[in-house]
Amino acid sequence: MTVTLNAYNVVATRCAAEYLEMYETVEKGNLVYKVEVFLNSSIFHSWKDSIIVLQTTRSLLPWSEEVKVVSHCLDSIASKASIDTSKVEWSYTYNLKKLPSDNGNEHWNGVGKQQVVPKDWWVEDLCGLQLDLYKRVINIIKTKGKLSGDVIGEALKAYSTRRLSGFSKGMIQGGDVIKNRSLVETVIHLLPAGSVPCSFLLKLLKAAILLECGEMEKSELISKIGQQLDEATVSDLLIQAPTEEALMYEVDIVQNLIEEFVTLDRSAQTDPSMEAEFQEIRSPRFLSDTSKVKVAKLVDGYLTEVSRDPNLPASKFVRLAEMVSNFSRPTHDGLYRAIDMYLKEHPGISKSERKRICKLMDCRKLSTDACMHAVQNERLPLRVVVQVLFFEQIRASASGGNSTPDLQGSIRALLPGGSHGSSRSTTTNTEEDWDAVPTAEEIKALKGELATLRLGDANRGVGNDRNANHGATNNSEKVAASKMKGLLMSKKIFSKLWSSKERNGEISSSNTSESPGSTSTNAEETKSTRSRSRRHSVS
Repeated sequence: MTVTLNAYNVVATRCAAEYLEMYETVEKGNLVYKVEVFLNSSIFHSWKDSIIVLQTTRSLLPWSEEVKVVSHCLDSIASKASIDTSKVEWSYTYNLKKLPSDNGNEHWNGVGKQQVVPKDWWVEDLCGLQLDLYKRVINIIKTKGKLSGDVIGEALKAYSTRRLSGFSKGMIQGGDVIKNRSLVETVIHLLPAGSVPCSFLLKLLKAAILLECGEMEKSELISKIGQQLDEATVSDLLIQAPTEEALMYEVDIVQNLIEEFVTLDRSAQTDPSMEAEFQEIRSPRFLSDTSKVKVAKLVDGYLTEVSRDPNLPASKFVRLAEMVSNFSRPTHDGLYRAIDMYLKEHPGISKSERKRICKLMDCRKLSTDACMHAVQNERLPLRVVVQVLFFEQIRASASGGNSTPDLQGSIRALLPGGSHGSSRSTTTNTEEDWDAVPTAEEIKALKGELATLRLGDANRGVGNDRNANHGATNNSEKVAASKMKGLLMSKKIFSKLWSSKERNGEISSSNTSESPGSTSTNAEETKSTRSRSRRHSVS
C-alpha cells in the first residue's frame, strides 16, 4: 500500500500511527519512524509547510501536542523568522507596497533573484494562525531575542489589521466581541519593550475602549503611548466617546496620556538614571526640547478639534492647556486658534471662564497674522486686545531700531508682569470692564490699530529726524501717545485705560506691585501720574 504524505495529512498520519502503536519495537521501519523522517527532512525545512502543518494540529489536539508536532513546528517557524535575512532562500508572502521602487522592476521573493530581504518578511504569513498558536510563536521569537522591537511591533500590527475588521480606521466592525476583546488584550501583552509605532498603539487603545478591555491593559497602553506621545497626530488622539456619554471625545484618556509624558519628563529631570533608562527604551530625543514642543503643538491642535464639542467644560480645556504650559514653544498661534474656537463654540461662558481661558495665551508669542486676527476678534476680552496691540507695537519699534515706548502705568498694569502705580485714580470702573467682550463701537476703534502702527514704522525715519531737531526729552512718551491714538479714540476705552488702579493681580505680578503707602516715585512716574489725572478730568 502506497501512502503519499504531504503537509495537509502528515499530522493525522502521525497521530494515527501513535494511536496504533506502530513503533520500531514492533517492526523495523514502522510508520511512526517513517513519518518522523518525513517531518524532519522535509516539513520542518520548509517555511510555508511548517505553517500549514501547525494550522492542522489544532483539530487533532491533544494528540498532536503529545507527539510534539506542535512544539517542533513552533520552533521551526520561530527559528526561520529570527534568521539573518541574508540567509532567507525560500519564498514568502510580502506586501509589495512596502518595498521601495526598483527602477520599475518587479520585486520577487523567490529563489534566483538578488534582492534585499526586509526584516519583517515573515509577518504576513503568520497572520493566518489562530490566536493561541500566534501567541506562542511570537513569544518564542521574543525569547530568542534576535529581532528588534519594531519588527515585533510590525508583526502585531499586521496581525491586528488582518484579524480585526475596521482596525486600520480606528474602529471595530462586527465580529464576535469576546473573541475580538481577547485578541486585543493578547496583542497588548505581546507588545515588546522597544519602540512600537505610536499610531498603532493609539489604534489599539481605541479598540480596547470600544471592546471594554480590562483596566490593566488600558493602563499598559497609556504608559507606552505616553513615552512617545511626540510621535502622535491630532487625528490619532480623537478617540470617540461612547454614545451615552455627554462629551464627543474621550478627553480624560488624552489627559492621562499627557500626564504620563509630563510625569516621565519630570522624573528624568530629577533622576538622571531614569533618563538613561528611557533612552534605552526609545530614541534619545524623548526628553529633548523638540519633543516637548511637538507635544505642546499636539495639545494645541487637539484642543482646537475638541473645542467644537458644545458640551466640553471650560475646566477641561484649561486643564489640558495648563499641563503643557511649561513646554516653551516659539509661537502661541496654535493655542490662540484653540482659544478662539472654544470661545466661538461656547458663547455662553462666564466672564471669569473667558478670562481664565485667555490667560493661557502669551500675546508676545503671536505672529503678525495672529495679531491682526486677534485685534479684530470680537470674542476676546478688551484686555487681551489691548495687550496684543501693545506687544505688536513693541515688536514694530524693535524692528525699527527704536527703544520700547514707555506706556502709561495703567496700561502697563494690564500686561504680564506689569506693576501698578502708587497713585490712585478716583474713577470707579471695575476689573470686569476689562474682562468684558468689547462692543462693536470699541472693536471699530481698534480694528485698524495694527495697520496704523506698521504704517507709522515705515515713516519713522522722517519722524525721528524731526524729533531729533527739537531735542525733546519726552520722545518715547510722545511715540507711545502717537501709537495709541487709534485706541484712545473711543471715549469708553479711554476711560478704562486710565482707571482700575486697584487690580486683583491676575495678569500683573502682585510681587512687583508697590504698596499703597509707598511715597517714593521718580520724576517720570510723577509726570505720568499728572498726565493720567489731567486726561481723566477731560473724560
